[in-house]
Amino acid sequence: MIGISKLYCGTVEPSDALRYGRESGKMPSHLLQFSKDKKPVVVWNMGRRCNLRCVHCYSQSKDMEYEGELTTEEGKAFLKDLGEFGSPVILFSGGEPMMREDLFELIAYAKEQGLRAVISTNGTLITKEKAVELKKFGLSYVGISMDGLQETHDKFRGVEGAFDQALDGIRNCLAAEIKVGLRFTINKRNAQDIAGIFDLIEKENIPRVCFYHLVYSGRGSKLVEEDLTHDETREVLDLIMARTKEMHGKGKPIEVLTVDNHADGPYIYLEMLKENPERAAEILELLQMNEGNSSGKGIGCVSWDGTVHPDQFWRHIELGNVRDRKFSEIWTDMSNDFTAKLKDKKNHVKGRCAKCKWLNVCGGNFRARAEAVYNDIWAQDPACFLTDEEIGIK
Repeated sequence: MIGISKLYCGTVEPSDALRYGRESGKMPSHLLQFSKDKKPVVVWNMGRRCNLRCVHCYSQSKDMEYEGELTTEEGKAFLKDLGEFGSPVILFSGGEPMMREDLFELIAYAKEQGLRAVISTNGTLITKEKAVELKKFGLSYVGISMDGLQETHDKFRGVEGAFDQALDGIRNCLAAEIKVGLRFTINKRNAQDIAGIFDLIEKENIPRVCFYHLVYSGRGSKLVEEDLTHDETREVLDLIMARTKEMHGKGKPIEVLTVDNHADGPYIYLEMLKENPERAAEILELLQMNEGNSSGKGIGCVSWDGTVHPDQFWRHIELGNVRDRKFSEIWTDMSNDFTAKLKDKKNHVKGRCAKCKWLNVCGGNFRARAEAVYNDIWAQDPACFLTDEEIGIK
């Protein structure tokens, strides 16, 4: 996760993270990426069922009943362990988490365990009444997926009217005074809508947006050819940076992040080096604190059936199950060779990644993409758009 507004617009300085000793248990949520302990933010795919049919869905969800999901009590035991382990955030996801009847009860329980509770949702089921309940039960943040403007989004989500329903969900969260943001997965089908998304954000006073680079997983594994080229990625990043800076210049300091391609960090640093070398040095310090991709270390995933994965995209890699062992035990079990390597992956990556001078701030980028394209977890990330000259190997 790369904070465009934090880095490029200077809303965060290294001293902000150092003030809390970089301990995740003490840091506010917007600084967690700079923690030194990297206690995992955990994505819980609490249910697989979903009312939409998104073309890039990593869980390949449908609107049907699925068997084998963790019960309410099993979920509480899992959340209790996360709280004791010191995980800073639980992200309730799906499928569509709003379709699970005990969501509010589990949000309240997570809060009791000292966890920050957030949800990732398509937004279509957040009525005014549900938004008020989410606020009452202590939800910290709602991330609503919006992968384009109306026509693009509805095609992407597979259901006509999904855009209008998601926008209603956003407005209902804002009215209930819940922090809400957009989640936009970039690909060839929707890159042309990014400027319009910024216009929407400004019009609706939405405080946050996360732009996700495409990861080839689930249904998204069929979209490799629809990922942007390296040049197109750079153009999109330039646009995101420019529009973020423009918004901040207007006195509208929205939070803008890019996710799932840590090449973005060095790219921002190199751009700032041309504009303001002093600020560039601060950006580099923050990127070093961030450490880049954190799959299997600073982020983890638990499926609807309790299976633990290194992240939400690696469904086929199973580290254990919370029905058999506590998440904290599975996560810290270094007798699992793969688990151990993920926590020290800089020593195992190959190709351009192994030679790259930004390895310490990128962390080898996304291993799931390397596996999808090269059938090798440790191969170079094919989505890295930095040139050989920029990474210091030319």
